[in-house]
Amino acid sequence: MMKTYLFVVLVLIGVSKGYSQNKDSISAERSAGLLRQMDSTHRADSVKRLLLLFEIEALREGRKRESLVEKLRIIEKEDSLKKVEQRQRLDKLKSVAVGYAVAPFYDTLFLVYIKVGSFEASDRAQAISNRIVSLYGNYNFRIDSLTIIDTETNSEILFRDQVIMSINELDAIWFSKPRRSLALEYRDKIRTEIARERNDRSLYNIGIRIATIVLILVGIFILIKIINVGFKRLEVKLRSLKGRVLKGLRFRSYQLLDSDRQLQVTLFITNILRLAVIVLLLFISLPLLFSVFPWTRGIAETLINWISSPLKKVTDAFINYIPNLFTILVIGVMTHYFIKVLSFIANEIACGRLRIENFYPDWAKPTLNIIKFLIYAFSFIIIFPYLPGSQSPIFQGVSVFVGVLFSLGSSSAIANAVAGLVITYMRPFKIGDRVKIGEITGDVIEKSILVTRLRTIKNEEITIPNSAILSGHTINYTTSASALGLVLYTSVTIGYDVPWKQVHELLIKAALSTEGILQSADKKPFVLQTSLDDFYVAYQLNAFTHHPGNMAIIYSGLHQNIQDQFNEAGVEIMSPHYRAARDGNSTAIPANYLPNDYVAPAFNVNTRKDSAD
Repeated sequence: MMKTYLFVVLVLIGVSKGYSQNKDSISAERSAGLLRQMDSTHRADSVKRLLLLFEIEALREGRKRESLVEKLRIIEKEDSLKKVEQRQRLDKLKSVAVGYAVAPFYDTLFLVYIKVGSFEASDRAQAISNRIVSLYGNYNFRIDSLTIIDTETNSEILFRDQVIMSINELDAIWFSKPRRSLALEYRDKIRTEIARERNDRSLYNIGIRIATIVLILVGIFILIKIINVGFKRLEVKLRSLKGRVLKGLRFRSYQLLDSDRQLQVTLFITNILRLAVIVLLLFISLPLLFSVFPWTRGIAETLINWISSPLKKVTDAFINYIPNLFTILVIGVMTHYFIKVLSFIANEIACGRLRIENFYPDWAKPTLNIIKFLIYAFSFIIIFPYLPGSQSPIFQGVSVFVGVLFSLGSSSAIANAVAGLVITYMRPFKIGDRVKIGEITGDVIEKSILVTRLRTIKNEEITIPNSAILSGHTINYTTSASALGLVLYTSVTIGYDVPWKQVHELLIKAALSTEGILQSADKKPFVLQTSLDDFYVAYQLNAFTHHPGNMAIIYSGLHQNIQDQFNEAGVEIMSPHYRAARDGNSTAIPANYLPNDYVAPAFNVNTRKDSAD
């Protein structure tokens, strides 16, 4: 009896070894290893239980029998726990495993996950599909001629002597079904699919499908006609609204569109809308047409995917982006109101209602602009990771490329911007000041971050880069004019034959008679003798004014009055280098300033020479 039991055990072990040489595996190595482990564990535990049962059967009673019974119970418990753990691991692998469809007639019957030896799961699925197609083309095939034969390792679906497919133990373990039940299920699906395909390809059904296509085409034609008629009536209605509803578009005082152009734009938009509706109708109808015949359903599914896949991606992307969108909105709102608070403070400082020590009111707006730029830049840095596509290499590459272009092409602009920032806090001038920058004199009419604009007394607008202003010198005639007075000065040269006191009196008298010259006690005109040259004395007249913007007019009036005063006093102005030799001709003083009995001195020669002579 014991020999018989041992023989059975050896046979089972041999079968197990023979089967292990032909183990199936799925395409994923982890899944294959797990299935092999589950199968080998099951067989090893079966052998152990069988040996223990043999020994327990041989021992009728005693402590050894009780010990073997307890050992059998422990093995069964451990086997149960192992099965639960392995089943959990297998369920995890199923969620990521790739199955290959058996689809002989475009519709998927079932999926194949397991490979047999070197026969991959994809090749196995394709071979099964090809055999099913060959069955469909075999006129001797009948639906009930498919049979199932079970062997020790496989359950085979047969048509006569031809094997359509084999289901092994690993297939059964993967789907958690008995091998025989899985084979019956597959056989029924193959029968049903072949019967349905034969029914679909019958002449009657083909005729019905052709009629269906004709009806669909007629329906599409009618719908297009309805769409065209509807839009034609809409066009007539729009033309009737011209001048009543379509009166043109106006933005404040600017006429964007008159009624005719507004009508043309409206009709163009409606025509585009009509074409879009027709194209959408055709695109929806094409999948419907292709789905009529089974062998063109794949094209229909492709067309539907062209529409549904982008829409699904866009919808999913938008839904997934909503949290980031709320983050951006929160950052934007906080930035907006923070800048509003800063703008209010800057306006208060600029108006003089809020004073900060050593902070000038004209610094308020430029400082606000700088802080706003920094806040916006900081906000953008925070928002940037939340922008759609910000992590993509293309987006980052374009950002770097734009940054490099900006850096290479804006070096002078950045230099002017930095210079404008420095000039703002240097406060060399403000809007309305009369200044001289280099060789240009005019009133400041605009200060920007890049340039400064002047208007000259000839009404010429001159734009000067801020970097040029910073690298040169600037004269401001307005800054001290209102408080201290701007000193206007001019020079004349008078010969040594004229007393200097008389010259001083004449120059001061000329200044006091000029409009715009101050005459107060602390700001009276004064004269300086700047040099004693070979033939004349250089006198400099200095006079105060509060009107630097009228310098040209004041200078002109001052020069006129100087000439009048000297001519009335009979004093010749020897400027710049001038001397006269008399020969009896008239003096350089205009005749209307000379007395009636004036007689010119007599000389033999009439010459006028430069002082260099």
